[in-house]
Amino acid sequence: MEGIEHRMVSVNGIKMHVAEKGQGPVVLFLHGFPELWYTWRHQIIAMASHGYHAVAPDLRGYSDSEAPASFTSYTCLHVVGDLIALIDYLGADKVFLVGHDWGAQIGWYMCLFRPDRVKAYVSLTVPFRPRNPKIRPIEGMRAFFGDDYYMCRFQKPGEIEAEIAHLGSKEVLKRILTDRKPGPPCLPKENPFGIKAIPPSPLPSWFSEEDLNYYARKYDEKGFTGGLNYYRALDLNWELTAPWTGEQVRVPVKFVVGDLDMVYTTPGVKEYVDSGAFKKDVPCLEDIVIIEGAGHFINQEKAEEINNYIVDFIRKF
Repeated sequence: MEGIEHRMVSVNGIKMHVAEKGQGPVVLFLHGFPELWYTWRHQIIAMASHGYHAVAPDLRGYSDSEAPASFTSYTCLHVVGDLIALIDYLGADKVFLVGHDWGAQIGWYMCLFRPDRVKAYVSLTVPFRPRNPKIRPIEGMRAFFGDDYYMCRFQKPGEIEAEIAHLGSKEVLKRILTDRKPGPPCLPKENPFGIKAIPPSPLPSWFSEEDLNYYARKYDEKGFTGGLNYYRALDLNWELTAPWTGEQVRVPVKFVVGDLDMVYTTPGVKEYVDSGAFKKDVPCLEDIVIIEGAGHFINQEKAEEINNYIVDFIRKF
């Protein structure tokens, strides 16, 4: 894809696949679930054209990167450790950070743990959420959203993988990546991804059959377990991050989200973002952008707009 280069690097005891293009200050892109480095294809090319070194790894467990077997190897400390090692490998002191979905959550952890390595951070779709010392994450989610809430459904190893295998990776990926239903996603056991109930719809203009085939091929090769293990480590993350309870994020931040985004429209999230509580926890939050009519996979759906937001922000530093 237009000169994007690929290499394998050794970081933090694992082999990691990295896609990159350009020369200059490093912009490190962190993907979410169920995605790959490929979600950043538009941003990699755009940042390189603006004089940056765009770097997008497959995070541990995904695609061509190594996938440790146990979910206990997918904590925030492991993944941030991978990224610090990658930054060291690149020879950078500090990087610009851009994260989406799970990658955005990892980005917040990165800013919390190692603000000395981050020049500025652009978070797409997922705002910072302070640790609640009174309740474990999965317990809280079950109480608020029920057992069918997607993060709860992902907890039992092998269960959702078997359901995906039955339905087919390509069809499941198509439903997830093109879904525009607001609110907390739930996966009822009788029809978890709505495939049986809803007739097939054409792909949106921003996501081609070629794009879908790339995702499907990589997930057919690797499976979904690596990505799902991030969710299975949520309670372990809660235990490990106890020392950071009440800590603020102290790097410059821009937050961008679509008004139809499933995270933003989950009860409590919009209120947190809009009320000033977000700014209190992230005192260097410089801008909040709500894009009208945009869903969750905003860096693909609104690629040019997102590229402009990133460049306009990071060029200030």
